[in-house]
Amino acid sequence: MNLFEYIRPASTAEAVTAASEPGAAYLAGGTNLLDLMKVGAIHPGRLVDVTRLPGLDRIEQLADGGMRIGAMVRNADIARDPIFAKAYPSVAEALLSGASPQLRNAATVGGNLLQRTRCAYFQDAASACNRRDPGAGCDAREGENRAHAVLGWSQSCIATHPSDFCVPLVALDAVVEIEGPNGGREVPLEEFHLLPGTTPERENVLGAGELITGLRLPADASGFRSHARYLKLRERTSFAFALVSAAAALRIEGETIRAARLALGGVAAKPWRARAAEALLTGAKPDAEIFAGAAEVALAEARPSGDNAYKIELAKRLVKRAFLLAAAGTPERVPALPASVFVSDTGVPTHA
Repeated sequence: MNLFEYIRPASTAEAVTAASEPGAAYLAGGTNLLDLMKVGAIHPGRLVDVTRLPGLDRIEQLADGGMRIGAMVRNADIARDPIFAKAYPSVAEALLSGASPQLRNAATVGGNLLQRTRCAYFQDAASACNRRDPGAGCDAREGENRAHAVLGWSQSCIATHPSDFCVPLVALDAVVEIEGPNGGREVPLEEFHLLPGTTPERENVLGAGELITGLRLPADASGFRSHARYLKLRERTSFAFALVSAAAALRIEGETIRAARLALGGVAAKPWRARAAEALLTGAKPDAEIFAGAAEVALAEARPSGDNAYKIELAKRLVKRAFLLAAAGTPERVPALPASVFVSDTGVPTHA
């Protein structure tokens, strides 16, 4: 590991100033950053420790009915918070399907949003990677790429974003709160992560020194709580990243879908919001045929980036199944194996 400077600021303003220097990186739970430093994939010259900053570790109900989560709240604490889990069950299920309990106890909200791709060529300092070293090339293009992107990829990069947490958050219109050298701003999470294009090294909209301070869910997002699910296909049932995942949510009145939400994970360099599929479902009767149609629409632009054409069909089947489970109703409790396609449940809606 290279030598680096370590700073623990006492305030957000101090943190932003310290992190504005070239080569600086924020340190929170460290579950991704430190691993990448150890394998030589990244080399920050300064670590700015934000774990002691005041006011970033709270889950707050807002006056308008929404909810705010501070950037330093741990993943495990969000998933197990009874008020949050009742209002946003698909988000809680997504969190509990990711990593291990030990990692969830350390990982933070801000860090989850900023975690780097699990592409093996990005993590291997001896491999060519445009994301890690702009202009170097992309060894994944001709390498082992069965888990790579089928939407939004470019010739420069075919990596995927690994987060489970971000997928239902994008579906529910979450907003990221940011502080930086020029003050505060807010960005919809759907717009926060960037597709690779010709600049895959730029993974999100953050500028130099900008710090995620919180995440906000709007009041109407909890209106989907009675019919919301997160499903995840992976190579083993636990402690694995998604090959494909889907967050599906419905607002049903009588026998009609009044509103629908859909986002996909494991298919692109960002959580993928499928708005055309949502529009198809609005006003329709919730049944297998219309959900299959929505799946086709959601993956209409998908194309293989390598040996991964199978992911397109997997994603279509997962979307259909996620909507069928959502239509049946949010289960009374999170399944013992959260987000697993192998878990059966009764679909008892108790979050109405």
